[in-house]
Amino acid sequence: MVPISVIIPVNIVVLSRKPACITQSHIFVRVLRLIKPKSNQRKTNMTAHALDKRVFLFLQGPHGPFFNRLGKMLRTAGTDVWRVGFNAGDRAFWFHPRSYIPYRGTSEEWPATFATLLEDKGVTDIVLYGDTRPIHATAVDQARARGLTIHVFEEGYMRPYWVTYERGGTNGNSRLMDMSIQQMQKALAKSDMEAPLPPGHWGDMRQHVFYGALYHWFVMFRNGDYRNFRPHRDLTVTKEFQLYLKRLLLMPVQAIERRLATLRIRLGGFPYHLALLQLEHDSSFQKHSPFNTMSDFLERVIDGFAKGAPQHHHLVVKAHPLEDGRVPVRHEIKRLAGLHGVSDRVHFVRGGKLAQLLNDARTAVTVNSTAGQQVLWRGIPLKVFGRAVYAKPEFVSDQPLAEFFNAPSRPDNLAYKDFRRFLLETSQLPGGFYSARGRTQLMRQVVDMMLAPEDPYDALESGTAAPRQQLRLVN
Repeated sequence: MVPISVIIPVNIVVLSRKPACITQSHIFVRVLRLIKPKSNQRKTNMTAHALDKRVFLFLQGPHGPFFNRLGKMLRTAGTDVWRVGFNAGDRAFWFHPRSYIPYRGTSEEWPATFATLLEDKGVTDIVLYGDTRPIHATAVDQARARGLTIHVFEEGYMRPYWVTYERGGTNGNSRLMDMSIQQMQKALAKSDMEAPLPPGHWGDMRQHVFYGALYHWFVMFRNGDYRNFRPHRDLTVTKEFQLYLKRLLLMPVQAIERRLATLRIRLGGFPYHLALLQLEHDSSFQKHSPFNTMSDFLERVIDGFAKGAPQHHHLVVKAHPLEDGRVPVRHEIKRLAGLHGVSDRVHFVRGGKLAQLLNDARTAVTVNSTAGQQVLWRGIPLKVFGRAVYAKPEFVSDQPLAEFFNAPSRPDNLAYKDFRRFLLETSQLPGGFYSARGRTQLMRQVVDMMLAPEDPYDALESGTAAPRQQLRLVN
């Protein structure tokens, strides 16, 4: 056997202790070896493994330590992990300084900086929470153009006991928007899992509010190194912190007020319809609905109720659990009800458990709240106004609003149960971002799904999806 001289180009990434010191160079290695089948196979496998190295770049995540814990497990799995932080709140919850990259530039400079990061780090995957805030939308566009894998987390489509994990986009940008019920049923034919019931206990709302307040405290008092930071919402950071703190302190008082209001409605003996509100600043409302403000939605609903509902029916308007007073919802409801002559038939309930009110509701309307899934699970007629993953013609009404309040069409409950089961087999993972037990449950599955070659929907269709664990209490 004659020795052969081979010249192989190899990419070498040099890492220093400081993230900014990473460089990339090309060298040529002269390799003298004898041609042997086993040796060849081993060298080929090693080269392929080096070329397949995964590099994850994290952007902004949910308030709290979930992204830090996720990054730690991905490093344990053998990948490289980096985190870009845009303010002191991002930095406070990332406990691996060597992989932290502070971004101190302006929003106008971000696209060029992000492109440079992708090149310098050899990024293969980006990880983010929500895909519509400006810095994330820019990142998603660039990553998609480069063929990178885009991991998007979001609150669960069937919250509060699940979280959403998809690739490419969530909510109105989800692949679910273009899937038919028939496609889902075809994929489900390859699985025999029974959809688990949700536990009879609330999720991690207290922890959610706590971490939100703490995050904004860091941004308000420790943000000196990030003077160019601008929040993706209209309110100042100081105002955000004040609202979170107020919400946290008033939770016990508001819980009593909510129980009393709910009790009055349940004991009232009248038929009622539910209007499910959302946070006006939430991305689902801002990016995937026809309304600019929550007042616009309330005007449409109360007008339709006044025109179409039987005169002995009532309307119950339920606020989002995280409603913090930045929008004068109660005042607007009172004003609009008086304007349409239905003041004595319209009620307001602060956020909290929805189940008790749903038990006796005749119908429900919403923009595109995930609470719509709880409505459909009970077989209650539902009308939505925005883009939602569950807005399928089989189980969401297309009637004019006044007609819907008067004589609503019933949803196809069997079709909805197939849809729900499809979600639980794919993008919905048991657990939560905010409580310790919720994160522990979530981590049991999410890293394997992120490392898998197929996204959750393709994995189910091809029959390669891993078996799902049954739901456990997460808080």
